[in-house]
Amino acid sequence: MRQCEPALSIRPFHEVDAHSLLEVRVRNREFLQPFEPIRPESHFTLEGCQDHIAAAGRDWQEDKAYAYGIFLDDQLAGRVALANVSRGAWQNATIGYFMDQQHNGKGYMTKAVRLAVTEAFDKLGLHRVQGAVMPRNVASIKVLEKAGFRYEGLSLRYLNIHGVWEDHVIYAITSEDLQKQDEY
Repeated sequence: MRQCEPALSIRPFHEVDAHSLLEVRVRNREFLQPFEPIRPESHFTLEGCQDHIAAAGRDWQEDKAYAYGIFLDDQLAGRVALANVSRGAWQNATIGYFMDQQHNGKGYMTKAVRLAVTEAFDKLGLHRVQGAVMPRNVASIKVLEKAGFRYEGLSLRYLNIHGVWEDHVIYAITSEDLQKQDEY
């Protein structure tokens, strides 16, 4: 008998998600460490997660960033965020994401990124979403490619990741790209 795939959804974080966010963060601390900035110890506390959720709510209200929890059957499994929102002529945001290691390789992150991109274009009125990934993070590159992002180039010493200025490959998708994909 085949097991049903869990239902995947994204939604803004709520205060009640702090405990779940803490569990996911602590469980995946070592797994995510090579791909993230150095985090203070407070990042791995309940208070730190509560502060993160409160800041995400303020960013949402101020049109600066939009952080979503990724849920599988109502259980928090990760995060996807549209950050660095720029209005005016650019109408752009950057995308960042992580998934609980136990759910990697199952296509969930690609679905979550697609949902976030749809939100960006259909609800937030953005025109472009950009992702930046270290070249050695092959799994993350595959997520962006499967979600319809196109390769744009290499940025040298782009972000400080775990104490080192790391090169990143840049991927992007525009509302026109998504519209073309939907036509097929």
